[in-house]
Amino acid sequence: MFGICNLAIVPVRFEPSDRSEIVTQVLFGEHFEILEQQNQWSKIKIQFDDYEGWVDSKQYQIISEANYNSLSSDVQILNADLIDYITSPDNLLLPIPLGASLTFLNNSEINTSNFEFEGTKTSGIKPKINLINTAYMYLNAPYLWGGKTPFGLDCSGFTQMVYKLNGYKIHRDASQQAMQGDPLSFIEESEAGDLAFFDNEEGNIIHVGIIMDNNYIIHASGKVRIDRLDHLGIYNPETNRHTHKLRVIKKII
Repeated sequence: MFGICNLAIVPVRFEPSDRSEIVTQVLFGEHFEILEQQNQWSKIKIQFDDYEGWVDSKQYQIISEANYNSLSSDVQILNADLIDYITSPDNLLLPIPLGASLTFLNNSEINTSNFEFEGTKTSGIKPKINLINTAYMYLNAPYLWGGKTPFGLDCSGFTQMVYKLNGYKIHRDASQQAMQGDPLSFIEESEAGDLAFFDNEEGNIIHVGIIMDNNYIIHASGKVRIDRLDHLGIYNPETNRHTHKLRVIKKII
């Protein structure tokens, strides 16, 4: 079975329970495979990044395998506004966040509500420097574990969405993203748009941010913020201390 998110933002949970932690989100228009069903819950695998988790079975629309495959091969069209609205002939207004997928709107078999969108769209691969312009759109968004919208997102949700909006596919979690790309030996070798990863005392990757020019970094920590980056890690000028220990820098594109 296959499904598509027909609501603005749906939480994806670690276990089939409303009390379970949110591990990621599916945004409007994102499609997925349904792996298992248990009472009111469905275990899904998101097509974009193969991420798995549980969603409430009342919070998506069933689609055919043919439509799933069609959406998977189509050029992705995404909402490029912080928030905009989907409309329907019966005057329904549905708010959707930055990065929501609009690809299915041209498919009458899926778009049975005749949804329309008149806002700003983006699709295709953008120049690498555009990553920073997109990152600024999330500035001051609050930190939310498992989130990936301007209303709340975590560090890797932030980097994944910034890359996605510019036509690039990276994994969901920081530890997964750290396996992609080519490592750089020094900060001086990096350029705006590269990813910096940070580890804990056990050596596990726990944080990621996007490198900017002039030794700055934009990342989600409490909120999406801009801090200094040096060979030790992220330096927060407000607290006058390093908050994250640098492990590796990766050039993804």
